[in-house]
Amino acid sequence: MTSLAAPPVSPELLFGRADGRPAGWAVSPGVVPYPEAMTAMDRRADAIAAGEAEEVVWLLEHPPLYTAGVSARPADLLAPDRFPVFESGRGGQYTYHGPGQRVAYVMLDLRARRRDVRAFVAALEAWIIGALDGLGVAGAVRPGRVGVWVERATPAREDKIAAIGVRLRRWVSLHGISLNIAPDLSHFEGIVPCGIREHGVTSLADLGVPATFDRADAALRAAFESTFGPTAPASPPCG
Repeated sequence: MTSLAAPPVSPELLFGRADGRPAGWAVSPGVVPYPEAMTAMDRRADAIAAGEAEEVVWLLEHPPLYTAGVSARPADLLAPDRFPVFESGRGGQYTYHGPGQRVAYVMLDLRARRRDVRAFVAALEAWIIGALDGLGVAGAVRPGRVGVWVERATPAREDKIAAIGVRLRRWVSLHGISLNIAPDLSHFEGIVPCGIREHGVTSLADLGVPATFDRADAALRAAFESTFGPTAPASPPCG
C-alpha cells in the first residue's frame, strides 16, 4: 500500500487516546450490503462499550442506496423508487452510498479520548481535510454546512466531496464518513444531499485526481493517525 504523509493537525483538533492504544483499521473487499453492515457495526459498538472489543475504523463500499438521518425531510427524497432507502439513526439528513465511494464506519470509545461531541466532529472534519491534502485536493468546512467542500473555478461554486454523519451510544461512536472517489454522481440526483439544494456534489475523479481506492485508503489512514493516533491492522466486523 502506498505510504502518504499527512499535514500537521492543530493541537485542539487532536483526538487521541490517553493510553496510546491503537484503533483497529479494517478494510472489506467488494461490496457489503447495508443491513449486514449495520448489524455488525451495532454489535461491535456494543462490545466496545462493554469493554469486550477494541476500537475499529471499518472501510467498505455499499451497493447503491440512500440513507435517511434523524433530521431527513421527506421532500428531500426526490426519487424514492430509484434505490433502496434505509433509516440510519445517524445525525443528518439524506445521503447516498454506492460503488466508487469509500465509506468509513468509525467505532471509537470517546470515554478513552474526549467526551466532547463537537470536538469529535471537528476531528472527523480535520481527518478528511488531511486525507484530501495528501491527495492534492484542498478541502474546507463551511459554517452551517456539514461535511467537507471544495471550491470549483468553472463555474465558480462549492461542491461537497465528503459527508459526515455520526451517532453516539454509551459514548461509543457509530456511522462515520464517506469520501467520493469515483461514484456515479448522477445517483445523487435522487435526493437533496444533506438537505442542501444550492450546492453540488463532486468526487476525486470529477476533479481530475487519479486516485485509486488503495491510494485514497492510504491517505485516509495517514490523516487518521495524525488526528486520532495510531492504528493496527484488524479484521472487518463482517464482509
